[in-house]
Amino acid sequence: MPTPSTPFESKLRLFLRFLRFGLLAWGGPVAQIAMVRQELVEEECWISRERFNRVLAVYQALPGPEAHELCVYFGMMAGGRIGAVLAGLGFMLPGFVLMFALSWFYIAYGIASPWFSCVFYGFQAAIAALILRAVHRIGGHALSNVRLWGIAILSAVGQWMGVHFLIVLFLAGAGYMLSEKRGEKTLSHMGLWLPLLAVPQTAGLAVPTVLALFGYGLQTGLLTFGGAYTAIPLLQHYAVVTGGWMTDRQFLDGLALSSILPAPLIIFSTFVGYLGGGPIGAVVLTVGVFLPAFGFTLVGHRFFEELIENKTAHAFLDGITAGVVGLIAIAAVGLFQTAVADIPAFVIFLLALLALYRWKAKASIAGVMLMAGVLGLLIGRFS
Repeated sequence: MPTPSTPFESKLRLFLRFLRFGLLAWGGPVAQIAMVRQELVEEECWISRERFNRVLAVYQALPGPEAHELCVYFGMMAGGRIGAVLAGLGFMLPGFVLMFALSWFYIAYGIASPWFSCVFYGFQAAIAALILRAVHRIGGHALSNVRLWGIAILSAVGQWMGVHFLIVLFLAGAGYMLSEKRGEKTLSHMGLWLPLLAVPQTAGLAVPTVLALFGYGLQTGLLTFGGAYTAIPLLQHYAVVTGGWMTDRQFLDGLALSSILPAPLIIFSTFVGYLGGGPIGAVVLTVGVFLPAFGFTLVGHRFFEELIENKTAHAFLDGITAGVVGLIAIAAVGLFQTAVADIPAFVIFLLALLALYRWKAKASIAGVMLMAGVLGLLIGRFS
């Protein structure tokens, strides 16, 4: 491999390069990271493979969409802080524009048409399969010992009992950090906080303000450990459980739309914001979600590299990730009940789940979603 050398690129060329990445960002974070790595590391040798692996490890431990964060990192290498902003904007812009347009169409015309209703019927069943697959995949990596399994289960119980998810995640991280220091016995005391903090939350709040939407997005962006799927229970909590400006079915529709776009799945936040506050709401919620992904590199990538090397911090992050797995599991149950309400939907769900486990192509998620939509259309036509 040639000696690594980061080129200096003009701001326009840098933006257009990452805009192209954004237009080709099919297949989820694994495919997106592979695409960036192939061009910038393997072909153009911006950095060494070893350096790339270390950088990727840092961003995988931090919250936010790691593929987007890598683009910001490479943009900063080639063009400083302005380059970092341009690279990040270029990568997210195609998905944002498409999601914004689909959100407008959804609000303006809805899915009252029998054709649209049938397609979304299939989409929603496939999304239930996608979330279940995500719980398995993230849990398989995150729950590496009995204590982490215990934290995930306790976090799920806490969410079910009505404990605010911020409290759940903080205690999940702190609990595992303490268990690493004190051993397995700590686990036996970790359930004590559940009945003490189980304060039911009130649903159906007023229409959210612009500032509130930004705050929801920012909290989500700071807590999406383990990939974009971890944003699902957080935004569902704000938009469906306590905010009440969306139903579970609408939330599933937003997830379905984002799954067929060339973008990080977390771009469904644009849809959530649009339903909460129109075009301005879509923009501010999206800005809030993606702001940490820009900030980690712009403010101090080196600091976070050093932080991740700290074993205590690593244990705290592992505990939070385990807690998020529990939150996703509870969210998945509610969304499954909404999406899979009859036998045809259950059949689509099973077929989508099988395809997600067996189909490894880059565009597998978009392909599964589109096939589920076709099945929904066929079922609606012949039923």
